[in-house]
Amino acid sequence: MSATPAERLAALAARVRRDGLPARLRDDVAGRVLDLLGNCLAALPELPARATTAAVREWGGAPDATAVGSATRLPAPSAALVNGTLAHSMDFDDTHLPSVLHPSAAVVPAALAVAEVTGARGPAFLDAAAVGIEVTCRLGMAGYDAEHANSVFFDRGQHATAICGTVGAAVAAGMLRGLTADQLTSAIGIASSMSSGIIEANRTGGTVKRVHCGWAAHAGVVAADLARHGLTGPPTVLEGRFGLLRAFCGERFALDAVTEGLGERWEIDRIFYKPYPCNHFTHAGVDAALRIRRSGADPGAVTGIVLGVPEPVLRTIGEPAEEKRRPRSGYHAAFSGPYTIAAALLGGGGLGLGHDDFTDRAVADPARLALADKVRVEADAECTAAFPHQFPAVLTVRMADGTVLRERVRNNRGGPADPLSPDELTAKFRSNARRAVDGEAAAELARRVWRLTSDGRPAQVAEALRDHAPRH
Repeated sequence: MSATPAERLAALAARVRRDGLPARLRDDVAGRVLDLLGNCLAALPELPARATTAAVREWGGAPDATAVGSATRLPAPSAALVNGTLAHSMDFDDTHLPSVLHPSAAVVPAALAVAEVTGARGPAFLDAAAVGIEVTCRLGMAGYDAEHANSVFFDRGQHATAICGTVGAAVAAGMLRGLTADQLTSAIGIASSMSSGIIEANRTGGTVKRVHCGWAAHAGVVAADLARHGLTGPPTVLEGRFGLLRAFCGERFALDAVTEGLGERWEIDRIFYKPYPCNHFTHAGVDAALRIRRSGADPGAVTGIVLGVPEPVLRTIGEPAEEKRRPRSGYHAAFSGPYTIAAALLGGGGLGLGHDDFTDRAVADPARLALADKVRVEADAECTAAFPHQFPAVLTVRMADGTVLRERVRNNRGGPADPLSPDELTAKFRSNARRAVDGEAAAELARRVWRLTSDGRPAQVAEALRDHAPRH
């Protein structure tokens, strides 16, 4: 009998744990760890961080792993919950295309917590995170409908990151716990029963979505522990009649995407960094607006704006139109095409838009709201054709003197076709980290992260996080 997809994923994980990965992949993951920790530090003042931290402190438990922002240790599942929540709270985490999910934010916190508990070396930690990310992305691709160029998960109101990330987190945690291939198969089966997440908050508000990656990381650690202690899961959990893919996608899934080229072609090569702390669907529009701003256009002379985007993203950044033109909060604004265009045209921070552009105060700025009210978001055929391998946009701005300015952005900044330079990635990390720690602490943390590729250990990164934890 041939191996099931879950068994093949588990076999890859066991093989990588034994043989290791090429330096190229480890280097890539180290950069993602740095990016994620910067995002975590930036998110410390946010309500979801406070809520999850308060909850896990009430739970108590063994002091095994570090939660960002805390000088004390927590049980590994609790630390993973806090850190995964922080990682996704600012919507600044990386994105895999075309599955449109955020793999690092679910997987790395789980791997980091278990690596600290087990005393794992840096390369083993990076290997586990890489495989967990790969599993997450491949499951996301199984739910990608190529005919309609859309994620079936999202089309059904489900958060692919939370669902697929739970399984990827379990694989990463299981590798660091030294699980056998059979135990890893069970961890996949157990984690699949814990996968969940709906995305109504993207449309009408609420902060629950920020916890999705944290819960995925938490559940992944728990699934690996349960498998380690003998609990078993079904080997057909992915493709079976009542398996994960049919449960979430009906009959609209591509099983071959889970295993085709497994171990030879890596989905990590299709993961994009985010230069702006907002929903990725808004980014090309922001790039276009920044180009128009740099051309010298006066925002005060704008009479009308049309943002053309891929048709499937309208529901996320353009509808309901009245909600998107007047977002209820800074977080809601991160999913607003009209607001992000207005903010970029008026001038934002960071690499073009920064955290200060998504506070409740910034969103209430009359000038931004007045400009956002002039933005109409509509489907563009060329953009739709390129989606979701890219999230392109075309921006048309009409001026009071009759001039029409137009910018079309085909390749997302931060992806393979338009990557962030090392200096830009470092600048993003420092900008994030300095919201919580001083420049010297940020530099030391970065050094320890980069050492993970050679002789560093995750426990040393965790130690630096504790040493520089904000004192409240």
